[in-house]
Amino acid sequence: MLERCLWTETSPLPRFPAAPLPASTDVAIIGGGYTGLAAARTLARGGTDVTVLERHHLGWGASGRNGGFVLQGYKPEMEELARMVGPERARRMFQLTLEAMQFLERLITEEEIACDFTRCGALTLAAKASHLPSLEQSGRFLRRELGYETELLSREDMGREIGSTRYHGALLDPGGCSLQPAKYVRGLGLATGRAGARLMENTEVTRVSRVAGGFEVGTSRGVVRAREVLAATNGYTPAALGRLRRRVIPIGSYIIATKPLGEELARRLIPKGRVMSDTKNLLYYFRLSPDGRMVFGGRASFTPPSTKRSAAILASGMGEVFPELAGATVEYAWSGKVAYPMDHLPHAGRLDGVHYSMGYCGHGVALATYLGTRMGEVLLGTGEVPDLGGKRFKAIPFFTGFPWFLPFVGGYYRTRDWLS
Repeated sequence: MLERCLWTETSPLPRFPAAPLPASTDVAIIGGGYTGLAAARTLARGGTDVTVLERHHLGWGASGRNGGFVLQGYKPEMEELARMVGPERARRMFQLTLEAMQFLERLITEEEIACDFTRCGALTLAAKASHLPSLEQSGRFLRRELGYETELLSREDMGREIGSTRYHGALLDPGGCSLQPAKYVRGLGLATGRAGARLMENTEVTRVSRVAGGFEVGTSRGVVRAREVLAATNGYTPAALGRLRRRVIPIGSYIIATKPLGEELARRLIPKGRVMSDTKNLLYYFRLSPDGRMVFGGRASFTPPSTKRSAAILASGMGEVFPELAGATVEYAWSGKVAYPMDHLPHAGRLDGVHYSMGYCGHGVALATYLGTRMGEVLLGTGEVPDLGGKRFKAIPFFTGFPWFLPFVGGYYRTRDWLS
């Protein structure tokens, strides 16, 4: 359950006036997060009648609750991706993520979205000494094969980057960025409305049926006919999109935020304001908020714990990383769902006539914005589905929406973290 989300409570998301559901629309977009809003903005600017159908309010899901990291790459490390799809395709896919980050920054500038966007740099922290050689290899691969420069930091270098002795070194990505996610989705929603898109909140999609000339979309507020449908639901894909729902596993991610630390302590813990994550499979990720709080997240559990329980797990982890924060007051604790396909890569395309883009695996701030825009261009007839590896978007065996197997997956990864 969502308890108190720092981002949305300190920057309330906009509410759009309730309006009658249209009888028909050119394109119906299911989901009012980054993907759906970016696609709707593109379509509306292109003169298409587009309606966004959001079950709750715009940005209610991961778009308003994520950690606010803006990173290059994908969930698989680039060496692994090159083995999966081949070196040349991996290069193109990596370049796509860089284009996504550049596009995000241009959009923020063009639409004048005040969202605390910062080019702060990102650190991947070696949780064990045995993890540092793989970070060195990753940096070497990025430089030699992709022309992307990073910097390997030894344990002795870490004092200038983090006020903790927990880690054994790190890989610094100077291109990493951060933003306040609720402020960003708020600005994107307002920009999409200005472009002329119809934004329908509190409108749950209950069925999607093929009919002559397109689709009939049943909702909690009535039925709308659409020539095309775009599913932009990611970790919140509903039963109405059953075949797509079977292709992404919703995994819980949990975040806490302390009270403001004060400038001296904040600078001591994260001197350069970078965003950070570690090398464990069940990783921690953390950063400072714009008002100087420690924002600390991770996979606290693979079963649905109470917010109180997940907050306690993360507070313990935060104290392990930053002993000065042991016992620190936690003022916010919340959770959200991250969508994982079988191959841990995003997918975009068309299934049973429904267009879709989803499966960002925690890399969705820039990718969702960019791929939503690209899918908007596809629906306009001015673009093509981007190359995301060319692999088939596979259904997950024995999965219909409830991830019953996640406790076993969590146990497997805990064992790997222990053994690594």
